[in-house]
Order: sequence, then structure tokens, then C-alpha cells
Amino acid sequence: MARPNYLFEKRQKDLAKKRKKEEKRLRKATSAGASPDTSQPAVAPPVETPPAEAPPAEAPPAEPSPDQRQL
Repeated sequence: MARPNYLFEKRQKDLAKKRKKEEKRLRKATSAGASPDTSQPAVAPPVETPPAEAPPAEAPPAEPSPDQRQL
């Protein structure tokens, strides 16, 4: 069974918050008659969606080769 990737979920939540905050800032700027700040992008870049089951964050260590083994 796949384990939940909490760091990924947290990152996605933070990105959504940022997008929402930026959109709100732009709405306020345009409704107040001021031009929006051009230093920030108007549209956030699309977020890449992961496959249904993401691979584990770390792969288990591989078997050491014969020359790397300690005797």
C-alpha cells in the first residue's frame, strides 16, 4: 500500500495559497484603478501533476558491489 507523501501535499497547499493571494492582490489593484505590479507574473505557471501513485521519496540502498563490500 502506498504511503501518503505529506511534503508533496504541503507544497501543493502552499502553492495554491500563493496563487490565490496573488489573484486577490491583482483584483484589488485593478479595482482600485492602479496598475498591477509588473515585477510579479500575472499568471502562475502550471503545476505539474504527479501520477496517481508517486514513487517513494528515497529508494532503498542498493546492494554494494563486491569491490565496495567491507570484509
